[in-house]
Amino acid sequence: METSMRRRTFLAAGAATVGATLLPKPFSVAAAAAGKKGVMLMNRIGPSSSDLYIADSDGANERELLATAGYDYNAGISADGRSVVFTSERTGDGNSCLYRARIDGTRIQPLVVNAAMNDSGVLSPDGTKLAFVSTRGDHKAHIWVMDLRTNALRCLTNGSAVAGDPALPDGHFRPSWSPDGRWIAFSSDRDTAWRGHDDGRGWEHTQELGVYIIRPDGSGFRQVASRAGYCLGSPKWSPDGGRIVFYEITTEGTWLAHRPEGIGKVESQIVSVDVATGARVEHTSGPNLKVSPQYVSATEIGYLVKGGADEGLAYTGGSLPAVKRALRSPVWTPDGKSVIYQKVGFTPRPIDTPLYSWDSNWEYRHCDVFPVLSRQGRLAITEKQLGNSSIVTLRPDGTDRRVVFDNATSGLDPVLIAKGLAGAFRPAWSPDGEWIAFGLGGWFQERAEMTAVVARVRSDGSTWEKLTDGSANAGFPSYSSDGNEIVYRVWGADDKGLRILNLTTGATRVLTNEFDNLPDWSPDGKLILFTRKTSATNFDVCTIRPDGTGLRVLTSSGANDGHAVWNYDGRILYNSGMYGFRQEAALYDNTFQPYGQIFSMKADGSDKKLLTDSQWEDSMPLYLTQDVLSQ
Repeated sequence: METSMRRRTFLAAGAATVGATLLPKPFSVAAAAAGKKGVMLMNRIGPSSSDLYIADSDGANERELLATAGYDYNAGISADGRSVVFTSERTGDGNSCLYRARIDGTRIQPLVVNAAMNDSGVLSPDGTKLAFVSTRGDHKAHIWVMDLRTNALRCLTNGSAVAGDPALPDGHFRPSWSPDGRWIAFSSDRDTAWRGHDDGRGWEHTQELGVYIIRPDGSGFRQVASRAGYCLGSPKWSPDGGRIVFYEITTEGTWLAHRPEGIGKVESQIVSVDVATGARVEHTSGPNLKVSPQYVSATEIGYLVKGGADEGLAYTGGSLPAVKRALRSPVWTPDGKSVIYQKVGFTPRPIDTPLYSWDSNWEYRHCDVFPVLSRQGRLAITEKQLGNSSIVTLRPDGTDRRVVFDNATSGLDPVLIAKGLAGAFRPAWSPDGEWIAFGLGGWFQERAEMTAVVARVRSDGSTWEKLTDGSANAGFPSYSSDGNEIVYRVWGADDKGLRILNLTTGATRVLTNEFDNLPDWSPDGKLILFTRKTSATNFDVCTIRPDGTGLRVLTSSGANDGHAVWNYDGRILYNSGMYGFRQEAALYDNTFQPYGQIFSMKADGSDKKLLTDSQWEDSMPLYLTQDVLSQ
């Protein structure tokens, strides 16, 4: 009776939240094009759509900006008000490039199009130069300047006068030209520490930013504003060039600023400083997350209230009415009469949506979480994207789809299931393809309050059983190469590390006693790959032999490395933030680790290669070769 009631509650909540018309299509993977080696499946956390709009500053007369819409965001308006520079992923989902258009949305032209992440483009006051953020070169977010007459490029932030400690955050964001064109202001987290959220106890990082200025030739670099324990972001100049305005939020607050549970719980203020003296003026007070400030006139500052009941445009002086509207990244025209902004959508990407590929040999496609392939060529996933976190299996082409474990019958809280915080996570095939092991319970931050068990289900869905007793939070199992054992992790203050369960005897042995997670047994049975919490603010990828000897730590970025899995070719695939943030953290929505990219490396930790270069959170890769796709 209770289970039935909980299921009806979940179904009603799911229908209201997602809507039947918005559900993605069932999983299927189309064959790769001729000449390709196959498909890399991966999961991307970020908006699935983004469109630019223009409206009067009071919100009236809203209309789409561009004559030909794409995945467009982060607009900047020229000093004469006649043209717009914007970021677009028109070349492929995840590939941020820069374009220019007339203010009426016509004559869209490419400015910077390549495989790097390019963003936040702004024209110099005379229109001859473009300042922008790019990861070209060393893959970190730097400020670049392009001469639009010659296409000559200069990186302003990679020289010895600016570069910070490479082991620490070292990103540079949101450039802004002074009215006389002699200076560029930007935010940077250079030489700040990697800090975990929840006062250093959390598994993802917060961000501390200061405001800096530099000349377009790379000289004159100096800091103009900072505050210990705070993040100062998105600087913009006053019309007379005497002040710079920015938002100011606690470093801790940058975590909740991009988490849905933080809506209404975090606040920031709009602050300006005198460029010459550093004298501060706080233009706002009280609640609400306030970002994206800009001088609309010499005396009025517009900004965005991000999230909550008051979400939309607001003004410090009250000369314009607040506009309650779901939008992001507003910029006002020089005359203050109009505003351009973006509207983003988070409807799940359909499974198998093509993504931009940074490897010409492989097609990249979007996938639900924890995709795994059996030795027999069958896929299994956790169907988190549909809001139920059940275990589903199918052939790669989408046929013979089976829900082998329906999470609606698990008895877990349907609200947590719908949020992806509880469910049946991380399926693992037995070598013979007869069983699928998985974790069942509460995940992410819920692991502190909820237990979880390791379970397994027949691959035809006919029967399932619990393999652990539920006294701890146990999960993320992986089978040994002979199928006789399962390695899994337990997580808790008094019981942590990796355990190995013998499926024949039922005996469990301790493999490690550290905060270890996400084990993956190598196909040859010789190594277990896993993620270890190596400090209060860092995770690294490690391997160990099944007998507990031969521990090797394979990463050392300081920026979180994890979610590692074995690839079909014996290399290791993993997620890393080693190149730092690619955007101001407080400006993201609905992400955990917004700076995470997919990497590969050899089994000994050498030959690390970047496989994605987006500004979104990319993870959970699985390569499917052409022979698998053609089965």
